[in-house]
Amino acid sequence: MMNRRRFLTSVSTLGLTSIGLTACSYWLKPKLLNPCLSDLPEQLSNHPLITQIWQGIDASQVWDCHVHLIGSGDSNPSAPNAVPWFNPDMDSYRHPFLKTQKYFYLNGSCIDESAIDASYVARLQSLVAGMRPGFKAMLFAFDWHHDAQGQARPEQSIFHIPNSYAQKIAKTYPYSFEWVASIHPYRHDCVEALQQVHADGARAIKWLPSAMGIDPLSKQCERFYQAAAALQMPIISHTGEEKAVQGGNQDFGNPLRIRRALDAGVKVVLAHCASDGDDIDLDKGNDAERVKSFSLFARLMDESRYNSLLYADISALTLRNHAWVIPDLLQRQTWHSRLLNGSDYPLAGILPLFNLDSFVSENLLAQEAVPVLNAIQKYNPLLFDFALKRLLRNGAAQFPVSVFETRRFFDKLS
Repeated sequence: MMNRRRFLTSVSTLGLTSIGLTACSYWLKPKLLNPCLSDLPEQLSNHPLITQIWQGIDASQVWDCHVHLIGSGDSNPSAPNAVPWFNPDMDSYRHPFLKTQKYFYLNGSCIDESAIDASYVARLQSLVAGMRPGFKAMLFAFDWHHDAQGQARPEQSIFHIPNSYAQKIAKTYPYSFEWVASIHPYRHDCVEALQQVHADGARAIKWLPSAMGIDPLSKQCERFYQAAAALQMPIISHTGEEKAVQGGNQDFGNPLRIRRALDAGVKVVLAHCASDGDDIDLDKGNDAERVKSFSLFARLMDESRYNSLLYADISALTLRNHAWVIPDLLQRQTWHSRLLNGSDYPLAGILPLFNLDSFVSENLLAQEAVPVLNAIQKYNPLLFDFALKRLLRNGAAQFPVSVFETRRFFDKLS
């Protein structure tokens, strides 16, 4: 099965930049492009599967803990440091891979390109409203790439979402959103910034080590870890290979590199359960063989000394090629109390990243659920992500209610 991000590479290889996509629109629309429907029709909203997925769930406890904010800054171009930013290369035909990525991100999130910032938030708010009352999405800020001296390097960044912007959106729509800050630990003001976002209501810190230039094992992170532990501020950190956000050192996503944070007493949520790629087995030395990142993740999860500190989110696991870990995760019931659900939106809205028939062939999903889920995805990707994971089974094993009622984890820390 194709990796969720490699798909975009293949699209670029085929030359399907914006020009190519337009030329092939007749073929693409029904097969690749999200039709961006709204208002779930009655036959879907009243379908027995919808009743089934919400059974036993307290919707007020369901927070989607992995939702990206994106934008162009068009909402306030006079204040570029207060609004989202895309690297200009994503609009350049000289960078067809990046341009194609952006095309699918915009389509998956149903953006109006005449008002990117506002339409992204409006669509996301409508998706949250389409869930049961009490449901919220946790919106991610995203810091700049920084060099070893702690200096921001926009030219090496693909996108940037200021903390102030994520906070503003969550504050404007408090019944729909919570927010997650992003602070690079090499910054000279990282501790002060952490204390500020904590006071401002951020629920966690988001890192993508490769793209941001963060080595979680570096001594430069120590003062940040000490402050995060003192504030009980968890770090949600990408683990495994990363292709959605280009650049940086992929080795920084090695799950074993997070040991320094854990040993400092920081609660860490390993995003995607390191379900893609391979890494060096650092426990055997820097020159050891490379093994699947997931096996290193599993080693950490099985270490009893981290039981109260180490968590993982299951965002993106239903995407192609990540899905291979799902049978194992469903059976690992000793981990379930430390798993948190997230959608990795807007990826949940990019249609070709999913292959529900593969779940059926592996006896993880009932065949009759497929057309219903496929239909739901075109109206509400957040509901689609939630429903698919609620319906997955490996024999009698399934993800328990606690995996979806993530609010309890974040409330304990406030």
